[in-house]
Amino acid sequence: MKSSHLTLAVALLAAMAMFVSGSGTRFGLWPFPVGFQLLKWAAFLGLAAAAVGLVGLLVPKLRAGQARAFAGALVLGLAVAAIPAYWLQQARTLPAIHDISTDAGDPPAFVAALARRGETANAVTERNMDVAEAQRLAYPDIQPLIVPLAPPAAFARAVTAAKGMGWELTAQDADAGRIEATATTVWFGFKDDVVVRITPAGSGSRIDVRSVSRVGLSDVGANAKRIRAYLAKLAKLAR
Repeated sequence: MKSSHLTLAVALLAAMAMFVSGSGTRFGLWPFPVGFQLLKWAAFLGLAAAAVGLVGLLVPKLRAGQARAFAGALVLGLAVAAIPAYWLQQARTLPAIHDISTDAGDPPAFVAALARRGETANAVTERNMDVAEAQRLAYPDIQPLIVPLAPPAAFARAVTAAKGMGWELTAQDADAGRIEATATTVWFGFKDDVVVRITPAGSGSRIDVRSVSRVGLSDVGANAKRIRAYLAKLAKLAR
């Protein structure tokens, strides 16, 4: 086998490892730590293939008749490595927290989700001040949303926005102003729980959201991103 074809095969193997790292975890073929390991090795293989591909393109004797395969290995290897590299960079720069709320001092409480999360899931009954301070420093934009709607109308819009996010709604209590839902992440299929609280605020309503991962110490920014997207969608519906 030509060296360029072998290099391209390694890049393809890296792409396959990256794909199964998420799909295998999502469909329960292995626990998420195994998926993380596969993702890590996919990045290593991708970088190795890209490095060899670059050398092959730079050395005339190697490049002759093999440029296309080396170029393919370089591009594919870098593409595969870019995804886990981005997540690693996020993990290093963001705090290792998995509980994000628009109300750090008095976060919305889960009710229905408590039975669904399981005994091994991250706790949601308490939220210490260290987490609140870490969130404040990392995500200062995560704040309550004030809408010019009375609570019943705001509640209806909040339900519509939650459905628009593709979440599985697990509880709707209009009297308590509480909506609970479960969000599933795209890659690994992680289950994260969300609770929305609607309270009166003058002539309008205040919307608070809390999103908590069931597993893992760090959410790599996923819960904050989810809250931002939801509040942006709700703000448009509440105009």
